Amino acid sequence: MENLAQLEALCERLYNSQDSAERAHAENTLKCFSVNTDYISQCQYILENALTPYALMLASSSLLKQVTDHSLALNLRLDIWSYIFNYLATRGPKLQPFVTASLIQLLCRVTKFGWFDDERFRDVVKESANFLSQGTSEHYAIGLKILNQLVSEMNQPNPGLPSTHHRRVACSFRDQSLFQIFQMSLTSLRHLQSDVASRLQELALSLAHKCLSFDFVGTSIDESSEEFGTVQIPSSWRPLLEDSSTLQIFFDYYSITKAPLSKEALECLVRLASVRRSLFVNDAARSKFLAHLMTGTKEILQSGQGLADHDNYHEYCRLLGRFRVNYQLSELVNVEGYSDWIRLVAEFTLKSLLSWQWASSSVYYLLGLWSRLVSSVPYLKGDAPSLLDEFVPKITESFLTSRFNSVQVGFPDDLSENPLDNVELLQDQLDCFPYLCRFQYESSGSYIINMMEPVLQSYTEKARLQTCDKNDLSIIEAKLTWVVHIIAAILKIKQCTGCSMESQEVLDAELSARVLQLINVTDSGLHSQRYGEVSKQRLDRAILTFFQHFRKSYVGDQAMHSSKQLYARLSELLGLHDHLLLLNVIVGKIATNLKCYTESEQVIDHTLSLFLELASGYMTGKLLLKLDTVKFIIANHTREHFPFLEEYRCSRSRTTFYYTIGWLIFMEDSPIKFKSSMEPLLQVFVSLESTPDAVFRTDAVKYALIGLMRDLRGIAMATNSRRTYGLLFDWLYPAHMPLILKGITHWTDTPEVTTPLLKFMAEFVLNKAQRLTFDSSSPNGILLFREVSKLIVAYGTRILSLPNPADIYAFKYKGIWISLTILARGLAGNYVNFGVFELYGDRALSDALDIALKMTLSIPLADILAFRKLTRAYFSFLEVLFNSHINFILNLDAATFMHIVGSLESGLKGLDINISSQCAAAVDNLAAFYFNNITMGEAPTSPASVKLAQHIADCPSLFPQVSD
Repeated sequence: MENLAQLEALCERLYNSQDSAERAHAENTLKCFSVNTDYISQCQYILENALTPYALMLASSSLLKQVTDHSLALNLRLDIWSYIFNYLATRGPKLQPFVTASLIQLLCRVTKFGWFDDERFRDVVKESANFLSQGTSEHYAIGLKILNQLVSEMNQPNPGLPSTHHRRVACSFRDQSLFQIFQMSLTSLRHLQSDVASRLQELALSLAHKCLSFDFVGTSIDESSEEFGTVQIPSSWRPLLEDSSTLQIFFDYYSITKAPLSKEALECLVRLASVRRSLFVNDAARSKFLAHLMTGTKEILQSGQGLADHDNYHEYCRLLGRFRVNYQLSELVNVEGYSDWIRLVAEFTLKSLLSWQWASSSVYYLLGLWSRLVSSVPYLKGDAPSLLDEFVPKITESFLTSRFNSVQVGFPDDLSENPLDNVELLQDQLDCFPYLCRFQYESSGSYIINMMEPVLQSYTEKARLQTCDKNDLSIIEAKLTWVVHIIAAILKIKQCTGCSMESQEVLDAELSARVLQLINVTDSGLHSQRYGEVSKQRLDRAILTFFQHFRKSYVGDQAMHSSKQLYARLSELLGLHDHLLLLNVIVGKIATNLKCYTESEQVIDHTLSLFLELASGYMTGKLLLKLDTVKFIIANHTREHFPFLEEYRCSRSRTTFYYTIGWLIFMEDSPIKFKSSMEPLLQVFVSLESTPDAVFRTDAVKYALIGLMRDLRGIAMATNSRRTYGLLFDWLYPAHMPLILKGITHWTDTPEVTTPLLKFMAEFVLNKAQRLTFDSSSPNGILLFREVSKLIVAYGTRILSLPNPADIYAFKYKGIWISLTILARGLAGNYVNFGVFELYGDRALSDALDIALKMTLSIPLADILAFRKLTRAYFSFLEVLFNSHINFILNLDAATFMHIVGSLESGLKGLDINISSQCAAAVDNLAAFYFNNITMGEAPTSPASVKLAQHIADCPSLFPQVSD
């Protein structure tokens, strides 16, 4: 750098220029300050002499990077630490905020990294306190900023610091300094209480919040989540927490400030309300703390102050929600003023439900509070009334009414904001509600039925019409969707405090009967023309959810011998007197959906998920085989009967469909039944096999091949025993294997075809549950591996010859990692004696290994490590090679061998424990081979041993590097 002015101009361009090339040039020129430790003194010179804030920012950020990335000498770090403190004291008040923030981050980073290196670093709190006592608001602000950043820095892991070291520093800081900092935050809050609209108030509140949010026990709280467990404040903090003024200062700040400060005060109260119960010496101290919380929250409800602000409102709901986490109902009812508090909370909840558009994300916490309260009723002892009988039914009815009102207003443009289209939102709203319904089930059940019946009646009448207003139908269907989801959520749980199990079953039957009646209407008359409508799809998804929960409670394997009262009532209402009849209704709906929905992936996937659940249950699977509908599906799984099979967007669903069919087929030990069931797939094979090469590259062939491979993969997934796998193997080999090879050779450049084809083969060669166990005299294992070899060689040689496209992962890497998976599974399956290939001069094994190696070497190691699935397949393959085929690895040329072993080092350093374990196993096998054949032997004799000795001679640091 010629002079300071030139540097300042470069810094100006670096931070302000709109020209990306100019910014890049400036960044490249100035990089030396953050990379080269020789420039540290020049950074100090810039801080002393530069006039522009951008030059100061460069010096500060460069020093931060130097401290983080390099192990600087202790004296140098202490010098930087002292210099920054002095610099902030003398020049801090006049600096730009972003420069101050950067310098403070540097100061805290040096402090953290040197915490155990010198005791002077631990004086950081005392040094910061000096800023608070200097009398000027500017210095006071700097002191609070340092403490804020210090707590944040100590609470967060750093890239340049091992996680164990970070935890040791954080624990030491917690024990030595955090309590003192929290006390300072409280002192500041009291000192600044009359300083209206001060920036200092915000800093003091923020500091208190950061202290209370500290990761006290090293559980690495997910900061992206609003939810957290109990706050594990140390016992040494007890006197401060038991002092009523500590809680009160945050209630005071809520009342005297506006958002966002008032919200931060509430956040501190949320943390305090979550303090571990065991912190308090006795019940009296805990009750006093609880009474103060209840009084403070009650006063906010009485005045309504600040609750018109949405952020405050949401945070206040979170505060009320914490009462359910940390305190029992028996504790709440014994607090003086409980009746007023619970009445105000009930009124607040009812208003929130009526304002569902505004408070939809906040209601979750309120419903959670009420559900926890009603769940605690059976354990309530003593005479103090809970008053829940009075308020819970009103809340239940208000929630139901609010759902209907939400439909009447209309749906948001963004479907993700509509709970009926967003599974997580829906689950949030319905997680806690069933507990409220079951608290007084008779009244809430009657209310649901009274709400549903007129809507169901209207829907039934409209089914008979030829035409109807689409908007009216959509509203009716949306209302029914909500009711069905609510009934499904109620059936999901069995807890009931207000009635016996028998009467509970009768009420379950009453609600379920309405949904079963609805099913007769949804697929009849006018409604049978509405499968393409979004509102109809929502309703059918809700019905499927109902069936899933109903099955688990009353049809699943665990429920077969119970639920007499339910079936007795269903028999009276609908004539459904046993499991089989009910299963027939469920399967009827499944069949209807599979026939009528051709484009809705969501409905098809949901339907098939339910079908698979039924088929994979031992008892329910056996019962399904008795049903005519299921017999029809097994015999006629063609696109003529199930049009979704022809829809390309639903082609992924085909695997689940055939997985389910496979489950059902293999339940019966009948080769004849298997062959007859595979007849539709055989027809596709015959058609494709008779297609001339000249027209094999047509769309018709392409989609037929994709569908066939997805179907076969589903069938292969269902083979879980030697017997069932043998049926599929004999059906496919040798007759149909040539078509699979032909498919891969003709469509190598089309991932849409190669991916399902390779994934089928990956499933077909997987020896799960020892299903690939052939007779001792059978050559089938060897023959299967030869087919694998042909397939991988055909794919590998062609894919390597093709140029790299823009989306290289989809075009090449995906097929390569599936190929590696196939080969790894074939090599590790323990159903092939690989010595046979060398003995008889068969190149199947060596060709497969050669092409697999070429494919792996064609991918840069950085790319292998960048794509998660590719990483896993690559290291799984290496583990198998080092375990069973180490000779192949050792006979490679030196450069390739070093590359592979070097990649193991990268895997060992990764965060994925499975990958690091695989790499460790590979290194262990290599070391064991070296020890047994070279260290313990007189001289290497086998070619592989000689080769390894040569590799070690070429690179003596090989083992030390990998083991570091």
